Amino acid sequence: MNWLYLALAGLTEIVWATGLKYTGSFTKLWPSVLVLVFMALSFWLLSLALKSIPIGTAYAIWAGIGATGVALIGMIFLGDNASPLRIFFLIMVIIGIVGLKLVAIKTT
Repeated sequence: MNWLYLALAGLTEIVWATGLKYTGSFTKLWPSVLVLVFMALSFWLLSLALKSIPIGTAYAIWAGIGATGVALIGMIFLGDNASPLRIFFLIMVIIGIVGLKLVAIKTT
């Protein structure tokens, strides 16, 4: 169950990190409220995952899911650069996330 919490924490991180673009530096009320709600949810889910997942592994996976997800949203929906090299390195991040998960399974 803790791995599910970690995956959900990463997905909620994608929401709040992407939402930051629409807060106007926290001058727009409703986008700011949504970002703060998803931030709190993301950290709460991460804290639940930490009950059995080592902090270094959990944090790296959480940050990796968030960073990769936000980068993909930027490339697909927001016109960010989608160069082959950028995509290659995002794939490397995904490989790192999967590797950390596999190592964590073997050590628990």
